[in-house]
Parts: sequence; structure tokens; C-alpha cells
Amino acid sequence: MLRIEHLTKKYGEKVAVDDLSLHIKAGQIYGFIGHNGAGKTTTIKAVCGISSFDGGEIYIDGVSIKNDPIGCKKKIAYIPDNPDLYDFLSGIKYLNFIADVYEISKSDREERIRKYADMFELTKDLANPVSSYSHGMKQKLALISALIHSPRLMVLDEPFVGLDPIASHSLKQLMRDMCKNGCAIFFSTHVLEVAEKLCDRIAIIRNGKLVVTGTTEEVKGNTSLEEVFLELEDKDA
Repeated sequence: MLRIEHLTKKYGEKVAVDDLSLHIKAGQIYGFIGHNGAGKTTTIKAVCGISSFDGGEIYIDGVSIKNDPIGCKKKIAYIPDNPDLYDFLSGIKYLNFIADVYEISKSDREERIRKYADMFELTKDLANPVSSYSHGMKQKLALISALIHSPRLMVLDEPFVGLDPIASHSLKQLMRDMCKNGCAIFFSTHVLEVAEKLCDRIAIIRNGKLVVTGTTEEVKGNTSLEEVFLELEDKDA
């Protein structure tokens, strides 16, 4: 579903992502882990067609993001770590705007908005302006908007930040259910316990380079993901 081949991204002389290759298959939850500035967000933005890159290729369901960015984006849902929403709209108007962009029918959008707004306990707030929402509520609205077109690939940057425990639980269950139905999920997180319990596969990036990748069991071995990550960071110190 997502194939990253030899991705390289530079900012001037700084190499933010250095020859990174990953393959995320349909049905997989893939955790992307690294310290601040390791290259996670840069990689994610390249995958979603937000940022250009200097070398390599990215394929979404076999199609190059360079050659067909619009077609690829139709299959993707992207949620940044700090969603930038239209504060002047109400929650429901924002969701309908996103549904219009993806050409979702009236019946489908109503069903999906009702389903996900109830799931994330946002239904009663949809009539209110987004400007009145807390950070957690904006995160929930972004999640609903991302799910409205039934994406084939979910790309999330720190999706659990700002969510309350109930919403976090709902999101984790939703991610599992989506993957059972053939979706693929690629997400970054600093919450290593969540990644260890939720992910099928893990990739650890350090200073723009992929240092470890494999199944969660292969990566953590007989220890914990936190211990593996801290050991790798100590080696770099």
C-alpha cells in the first residue's frame, strides 16, 4: 500500500531524511519512532505529497506520488500533530466541506459523520464554531474529517496527543478494525507503550537514517520497545 524507496530530503546542507526505504502492506499498523528532529514529520509530509523530496520515490498503492499526486491523495488520510482547521466554520460545516472535496454523497457523509462523531463524543459540539474547540476536540474533528472518505492509507503524526483516554481507546480500536478491512496505517508516536501494543511492525529513525525495522517482536526482542529505543539513543550520545 505504501512503498518508500531511497527517500532523501535536504534543507540546505542538512540531510533531514537519508536514503530511507520502507514498505507498509495493506492490513498493517506500522509505527514510526524517533526523537524530535529525527526526520519523522519530514518523511510523513513527503508521503502525503505536502513536501517535495530530493531523491527516491514514494508509491501509494503502486502509483508514484510524483506522477499522480491528486490520485494518490484521494487514497490517503493525513492527520498532522497540530491540525490546522478553519476556525470560522462550525464543526459540521467543516466536515461537509471536506466531504465536498472528496465528492462524498449526502447519504454516505451523513452516515459516516454520525458514526464517527458519536464514537469520539463530538456530536453535540458540531454546531459550534471550531474556534471554540479545545485542542483535543480539534484533534477529534480532524480524525472524523480524515475518515469521511474511507481512506486506503492512514498517515498520522502523533495521533494520540491531546486525546482523552476514551478517545484514545476508540482510535486504537478503529485502527485495528480498519486494518482488518484492508487499510494500512503509518503513524509516528512518542508513546512507546502504545506502539508496542498496537503495531504489527516498527521502524526507528535516527538523524534521518533508518536504524531498525521489523516486526514489533523482532525489534523489541526480550526487552521492551522503550529499552531498545533508549539503548539506540545512548549509542548516539
